[in-house]
Amino acid sequence: MFLAKVFAIDICAYAVMSNHTHVVLHVDAEQAKNWSQEEVLTRWHQLCKGHYLSRTWLDEGLRSQMDKAQLRVVERLTEEWRERLYDMSWFMRLLNEPIARQANQEDGCTGRFWEGRFKSQALLDEAALAACMAYVDLNPVRAGIAKTPETSEYTSIKKRTNAAKTGYQPTMLLPFVGNPRDNMPKGLPFVFTDYLLLVDETGRVIRDGKKGYISAKARNVVLRLGLSEENWLELTRHLEHNFSGAIGKEHLLREYHHHIGQRRPQGLSACRRLLSVA
Repeated sequence: MFLAKVFAIDICAYAVMSNHTHVVLHVDAEQAKNWSQEEVLTRWHQLCKGHYLSRTWLDEGLRSQMDKAQLRVVERLTEEWRERLYDMSWFMRLLNEPIARQANQEDGCTGRFWEGRFKSQALLDEAALAACMAYVDLNPVRAGIAKTPETSEYTSIKKRTNAAKTGYQPTMLLPFVGNPRDNMPKGLPFVFTDYLLLVDETGRVIRDGKKGYISAKARNVVLRLGLSEENWLELTRHLEHNFSGAIGKEHLLREYHHHIGQRRPQGLSACRRLLSVA
């Protein structure tokens, strides 16, 4: 949660399991690009020691004594750190390193703690976002270590439901701001009660291992995302198995791969089968 306060990266959902973590992130590059030099340096110094010149620049009494060459170095460092502050790789690096150090200290050993580099997938539309969030929020239920989403420890769904009992949304999580509309504020494009009901009903079906009743309200949410109930359940059961890369409807998947310079989009068959209009 501390990292989300410093980075221009919002947390949509998370689940901390016994041997791995899941996070759904929203990168807000425009926010970081609008930060002043002072704000960038101040934020970066909350994470790392920085450079002696950047520390000097932040001291107004010493800044006036710096020459042009030193000021240019600080400007260069500022732009380098600004990019890092909306870089998901740096976010995950600073998330994972302290965990690895603490675990190695507790175990009295050294060396690699994590099996490999984190895996990331781009979410290209609302259906992919909702499916991935539900997949993450239901991880403890699917693993059999929690009976309901709201009782699952170390998850965003528990934090959100606890906050909802007192009528507010957690400040450290990207808020639900309602269905898409004109002048849409920054946030998740769903109504929280709809999403909560959707997760709850999906969790019932996954836990029972068979199709069950889904309330009319939850069905409307799924249909609004352009999915069938069967496809939704497949997505939230086996999201990582069905998609190895970006997730989204076919036209968005093609645009994404064109943007990153790949001629052949991966996952086309899965997106046609699971993300086609209901």
